[in-house]
Amino acid sequence: MSNQYGYPSGPSGNGPTAQQPQRQAYPTAYRPGGFAPSPADWGTMNAAVAPPPNTTGPIEQVWAPGQRRSNRHLFNVIGYSLGAVTLVIALIIIMYQTGVGKTTAAFFLALIPLTIVLLGVRWLDRWEPEPKGMLVLALLWGAGVSVLSALLINTAIIQWIYEQTLDAQGANTLGAVVVAPVVEELVKGIGVLLIFLFRRQHFDGPVDGVVYAATVAAGFAFTENILYFSQNADEVWTVFVLRGIFSPFAHALFTSCVGIALGMAARSSRASVVVFAFPVGLVGAMGLHALWNGSASLGNNFVLLYLVIQVPLFIATVVLLAWLRRQEADVIRARLSEYAQAGWFAPHEVEMLSSLRMRGQARTWSDGYGERAKEAMRSFQRDATSLAYLRQRVLTGRADLRASQSEHELLNMVQRDRHVFTTNARGVGPA
Repeated sequence: MSNQYGYPSGPSGNGPTAQQPQRQAYPTAYRPGGFAPSPADWGTMNAAVAPPPNTTGPIEQVWAPGQRRSNRHLFNVIGYSLGAVTLVIALIIIMYQTGVGKTTAAFFLALIPLTIVLLGVRWLDRWEPEPKGMLVLALLWGAGVSVLSALLINTAIIQWIYEQTLDAQGANTLGAVVVAPVVEELVKGIGVLLIFLFRRQHFDGPVDGVVYAATVAAGFAFTENILYFSQNADEVWTVFVLRGIFSPFAHALFTSCVGIALGMAARSSRASVVVFAFPVGLVGAMGLHALWNGSASLGNNFVLLYLVIQVPLFIATVVLLAWLRRQEADVIRARLSEYAQAGWFAPHEVEMLSSLRMRGQARTWSDGYGERAKEAMRSFQRDATSLAYLRQRVLTGRADLRASQSEHELLNMVQRDRHVFTTNARGVGPA
């Protein structure tokens, strides 16, 4: 009996003959709901079949890795500290303006749209999930640094406009339509830019850019919602519906322009591209933000403009993000296929690793063989994905001097992961 890839499958499947290259069988299923190869077929592609990795690795400056770890640690400490301190200051200012009770209630209410946006980010970030620490840092930058900076700068500029014109309504309108979009998108965009510059290894393309940009924006919207909910306690449910239900992704949509621009720059071999990409992304973010705030200031016409402009724009963005996520699958398939030609992966593994649905089936299969097999399958998928993106960086001229050593380590990890879950599958019957 053969599976869809032409390899033996099922409990009675026979392994490859001596004349055939050894490959893992990756059958469709021999039990309902499972990605269940015969344990005897798993693991037939071993280290002896695939070409061995370079055992020596590149010769590097011995001090370089330690220096990079030190810089990484310093960046994290500064980022977390700055984000946490500014968030606390922003919340204290809101409490001072509106009261502790209103701020506390608004805090919990603001968690709802924050959760909605973060779930959207998680949906987008499924191929190679970004490090949780970096996402927390991005969230803190948005919720703390960006909000406090925007609050102080916006207030100062609007006050200056009022002093020059003595027109309070005009100053507020100009502040909402012009000042706020420019200032807020700049301070949010700087957070995304810093992650791009100091954590370039986590920026593989537009999807990563949108993930970080949307996370920064989610943090910003969270604290801003606390401010608006507490300031409008008498109409809090109306404000909540407008901001938390109708437009929870508004800030994420604006700042994603910066993320997409920097993500495109990350795929270029020329470092100078970011000099042009960042301003282009900012202009897009500021323009969308100004359009949104401008339509909101039109009173009764807001609903019409929301349906005619904002809803189609949101739908177009979702379609674009779905397409970008699909592009990630194509990159993984193309790069891992090159390793498959060298014997490191079987064709069915490449198919599984480039399909979110099949990845889920493979994890379901491994769950039946114990905790070690379960974790090994997840590590196998993560390590193979990292390997594909590393290969992509090498091909586009964006890899550093550690690329060869990193490839060596990832290939060994892939073999180790495969060995663990195949060994457990052979020794333990499915649960």
